[in-house]
Amino acid sequence: FDTKEVWTFVIWVLYAGYIHARATRGWRGVRSAWLSIIGFATVIFNFTIVNQFFKGLHAYSGLN
Repeated sequence: FDTKEVWTFVIWVLYAGYIHARATRGWRGVRSAWLSIIGFATVIFNFTIVNQFFKGLHAYSGLN
């Protein structure tokens, strides 16, 4: 397992949960907004922290 791929899977699961909650549970407003913000924060985490500090096939850590 590559760390970048694992975090990308986490992002997919979060956004799938977001879409599912809006479609089936009727989540609107504040709850839906917070779930979307958490999903966006994981995207930013994946693009910055995972690339810089975790070793993996798709990370840029270790480059000089």
